[in-house]
Amino acid sequence: MHWRSLFGAWCVEDVVRATSNLTLSLGFRDEFTTGWNEAHGRAADYTFTSGVINTQPHIGHALLTTNNSKFLPEPRLGLAWKPINGNTVIRAGFGMYNDLQDALGYRTDQNAPFNPTYSIASLPVSSLPIDPSAAVPTGAKLVPGGVQPDMKTPTLISWSMRVEQQISPNMSLTVGYVGSHGYHELVGVDANQPFPVICPASPCPANYPSTFPGGLANAPVPAGTYYIPFVSPSTPRANPALANTWTWFSVGDSNYHALQVDVNRRFSQGISFRGVYTWSKALDDGDSLNATAAGNAPGLVSNPFNLRADYGLATYDVRHVAVINGVYRLPFGPGHAVGASLEGWGKSVMAGGWSVNSIVTIQSGFPFTPQLSYNPSNNGDTRNPVRPFANPAFTGPVILGKPSQWFDPNAFLAPPPNSGFYGNLGRDTLIGPGLATWDFSLAKETTLRERLNLQFRAEIFNLLNRANFNTPSLITFTPSGVSGTAGAISSTATTSRQVQFGLKLMW
Repeated sequence: MHWRSLFGAWCVEDVVRATSNLTLSLGFRDEFTTGWNEAHGRAADYTFTSGVINTQPHIGHALLTTNNSKFLPEPRLGLAWKPINGNTVIRAGFGMYNDLQDALGYRTDQNAPFNPTYSIASLPVSSLPIDPSAAVPTGAKLVPGGVQPDMKTPTLISWSMRVEQQISPNMSLTVGYVGSHGYHELVGVDANQPFPVICPASPCPANYPSTFPGGLANAPVPAGTYYIPFVSPSTPRANPALANTWTWFSVGDSNYHALQVDVNRRFSQGISFRGVYTWSKALDDGDSLNATAAGNAPGLVSNPFNLRADYGLATYDVRHVAVINGVYRLPFGPGHAVGASLEGWGKSVMAGGWSVNSIVTIQSGFPFTPQLSYNPSNNGDTRNPVRPFANPAFTGPVILGKPSQWFDPNAFLAPPPNSGFYGNLGRDTLIGPGLATWDFSLAKETTLRERLNLQFRAEIFNLLNRANFNTPSLITFTPSGVSGTAGAISSTATTSRQVQFGLKLMW
């Protein structure tokens, strides 16, 4: 494939000093592209009729039926105000930003008819290997890949305000707020799922099956529950001629809000400290564009007909992050009590140039989504297991906090296979293990000659050898019941204590 796209941008900016203590920065930027095109007219993408994917892809020079990236306005506004007292500075800003798409071939390179991919159900092992020169096996179905034909460019609106206060000549404090809203963001969707019904509309059953794993029998179906009836031998897809898809749609939304604190303090004895803290919350309805993008959530939207059900904590959300770092230049050498009388090489090696550095990082855990190892919704997609139900009869803590079982699977209920239901548990509703680590280093700089310096470093990572655990196993239920590894943690997020030494020659 020979994909082509031209990108361009122009901008104007003006900085206005409104008063002696107020500066405004005004700007406007426009970005644009020619879309996503194939040099030899082999751009293949699937279009839709009345919400159903068409059997044959649209083929042409342009991948997109509509180029919505010809004009992408991006206004910018900045403000810096220094009140009369002279020790305070207030900064604020606003801007729009666009994520120009330059990798759409990732989803469209394997589309028919040029590079087709097929799915074959229940193929006997004895039929392998498949002869590439032979006809396509009976029952094989094309696997469409692609993007929303009239996709829009992901856009982010960002704003911020910071107050910087000089408390003393050697100490400053900055407190700020940062917020953003994203829209037209890309999410992965199976665009060939059967259309569900919404309970209590017919043919939705009046209650769940009488035998419900977890002990809840004949539970009433809440109004608004999505249900796909099972039709033997299977529920037909929206277009039975095609297999499931993995399509990028520009329908995602996100929101981010954060409080940021930054403290700097310098001491006269060669000691300096800096501490930063962020309290934030990130929400979206999908941020994993393929199956391996995040280990704590599935890649596809659970129910494309109810995208709002996936709106929750982003997979990268970390509620609290604090980092403290310090530098201490050891009082050795001329002008200090230790090593002041040394001369020659003793002076160069033993005294002067020593420093101790320390970084302590503490943060909350990432959210994660309990899942089923199977898909009971009858939507025909085995790649993206749906979530379980919350158990209304459960009492007690859901998070147990043990590496052997981080969460209690009894807090959830599993729909039976082919029951037709999506679970009602929210996306990324549980929080995984936090992280704390202390890195330490000792450095010595020695001047060999005027422009030649030698630096020795001894570094220790994770000084306290703390076990920072990774996300627990997400599979909570299998068709036979509770998974034996539900909530179990099998790896760490950081290494054990690591020690390294280094020499650096600088000239």
